Amino acid sequence: MSDLPIYTRFQLALRNGQDRPEIWVAYLGIIYDVTHSRLWRDGKHYEHWAGQDLTDELKDAPHNQRVFERFTPVGQLR
Repeated sequence: MSDLPIYTRFQLALRNGQDRPEIWVAYLGIIYDVTHSRLWRDGKHYEHWAGQDLTDELKDAPHNQRVFERFTPVGQLR
């Protein structure tokens, strides 16, 4: 996935479903587009907010990292 564009945390934060129409989240340095997921409507999924790195939060989730296989990687987080 090294051919993916690089985005900063600030650029990721803008894709929160509020400031721009894209809804992105990051996990383990990869940014995923969750815009079309009904579970991320308006940039919120339970107590998680889009536009953030969710790596540390996944340990408290009822699912594992395989959930990200459903979404398209759009970038790398730097």
